[in-house]
Amino acid sequence: MTRSDPRPAFYRFPGEKKAPLPFSSEEYDTRLMGLRSAMDATGAEVAVLTSMQNVAYYSGFLYCSFGRPYALVVTASGSVLIGAGIDAGQPWRRCHGEALTYTDWARDNFWRAVAHVAGQGRRLGIEADHLTLARREELESFLAPAAMVDLAPATMEQRMRKSPAELDLIRAGAAVADLGGHAIRAAVRAGTREIDVAMAGRDAMELEIARRFPEAEYRDTWVWFQSGPNTDGAHTPLTGRVLQRGDLLSLNAFPMISGYYTALERTMVLGEPDPAKLALWEANLAAHEYGMSLLKPGASCAEITHRINDFLAESDLLQYRSFGYGHSFGILSHYYGREAGLELREDIETVLEPGMVISMEPMLTIPEGRPGAGGYREHDILIVTGDGAENITGYPYGPGFNVID
Repeated sequence: MTRSDPRPAFYRFPGEKKAPLPFSSEEYDTRLMGLRSAMDATGAEVAVLTSMQNVAYYSGFLYCSFGRPYALVVTASGSVLIGAGIDAGQPWRRCHGEALTYTDWARDNFWRAVAHVAGQGRRLGIEADHLTLARREELESFLAPAAMVDLAPATMEQRMRKSPAELDLIRAGAAVADLGGHAIRAAVRAGTREIDVAMAGRDAMELEIARRFPEAEYRDTWVWFQSGPNTDGAHTPLTGRVLQRGDLLSLNAFPMISGYYTALERTMVLGEPDPAKLALWEANLAAHEYGMSLLKPGASCAEITHRINDFLAESDLLQYRSFGYGHSFGILSHYYGREAGLELREDIETVLEPGMVISMEPMLTIPEGRPGAGGYREHDILIVTGDGAENITGYPYGPGFNVID
């Protein structure tokens, strides 16, 4: 931008009325209060949050980057969303607090807008796990912080502990996933492609989300439906493989409501399972039920993991375990967000507390060429309560319901 160029580096784009957000203003104020407590504890004067999960968690706005950076700048008295001009009035409409729009007319207008709100030479809170080396250099150039402190661990800790309003939304997501599961089951038949079955489940869930949340934004709901050899990985993308009788199947329904992710995953078989498939399926179901019984306040993630490991080792199946046994839920997706402090892994010592939400999802993967080859996985979502855990997944598991004739 030259001196004679009248176009601004950034500007305000307020509308006449804010759109309904996923949560109340009081909810966002409470979240920001928690963030400010973390800032006070570290001495941060201002926070510049840049990840999709934290911008959405503290402002209500889930950005679509497409190569452009976004931020939420939080001070002791306010919060300002820094959004791109391509979004026009959407950031202001769908955020709690104020918004500032930066333009593409000159390189680094994003950082000029951030600096306008955050100031220079201050003690700055950042998300160290989200800033690339290049972005960090830009931040240091434009904001010249006196010091930088990492707020990512504190924000993750805050997101791990759900409010009652969040729990209500997560329960709704689990119910939508159940509905998607039934739609998927109804579409399963020999001669049908994986993608056709997946579309049936996705369409059913999107329609149900629109019915339950008529004023929300709709995006990102998806289904992975895997068959035969494609069941070996939990995140194997959809293909056009045609289902055949005898196939091992994996149902994976993922509704997204205002950035909040829920999931339903089930093992299925098209036609009568052979003895090897049935034995492995039932063994994984036993681990699943045992694991769910361990989810209660006071238990650590590592302790639960070791106990399930021992359970599988007794049947000589531990070597077929694919990944950790479960993880937290909230604002996360397959391309943003991760509450790594609440995962059922050997190296996570977090102790479960009431209000946390966690899955139980053991998976056994048998290599090709061996009896029962493929992947066996179940997935339920549980809310930790005062004396145990509430299972909010309703879709049945096991051969009694999931052998498809």
